[in-house]
Amino acid sequence: MKSLSTALVAFLTISLSGCANQIDNKRDLSSFSAASPRSILVVPSINKSLDVDAPSYLLTTLTIPLAEKGYYVFPVHTVKTVLEQEGFYEGERIHAQPPETLAKMFGADAVLYVTINRWDARYVILSTVVTVDFDYRMVSKTGVTIWEAKKTMQYSPNNNAQQGASPLAILISAAITAAATRAAPNYLPLTKQANNEVFLSGPTAIPDGPYAKEAGKK
Repeated sequence: MKSLSTALVAFLTISLSGCANQIDNKRDLSSFSAASPRSILVVPSINKSLDVDAPSYLLTTLTIPLAEKGYYVFPVHTVKTVLEQEGFYEGERIHAQPPETLAKMFGADAVLYVTINRWDARYVILSTVVTVDFDYRMVSKTGVTIWEAKKTMQYSPNNNAQQGASPLAILISAAITAAATRAAPNYLPLTKQANNEVFLSGPTAIPDGPYAKEAGKK
């Protein structure tokens, strides 16, 4: 029984992982430097997940890391409204437009496209694993891809089982925790961490923008 309890506790500990899956391991930023963007237009994402709210939540997390890196980011909700007024409602249709056209519409130096591959919570043996998976691509106002990245993040909530608890108590607690997480998964912490690692601190981090010093003073 003790071995079962130990195994269950070990299984139900926090699991938080991410992988950058760099598009280019050499991290060639010559195109980015040549484009020298000052302003970035973030357009609504393509959503391959089953959660219809995922693109709206994702949009709210993209502005801060780009601004902290020193770039002007057009207000994402204003951009979304303007695009809808022009008849562009779906991410697929927006991404299909020439980046030169989108950039010119707002006077942007670069356009950021994000595709949501996964945004889900899956039940696996008394635990719920929350996953987000994104493809990022930045294109200059002349239509040249200047930066790409891929990021996957996963989280399994800690069961917080007390030492000495019976296996039955651990099983019940695990089932309750997994059910609660599956019913109302919190994707935003994972999404924010994915964006921070991609733009700010990971191997795919973009160079500091022209307003980096001003952003650092805030």
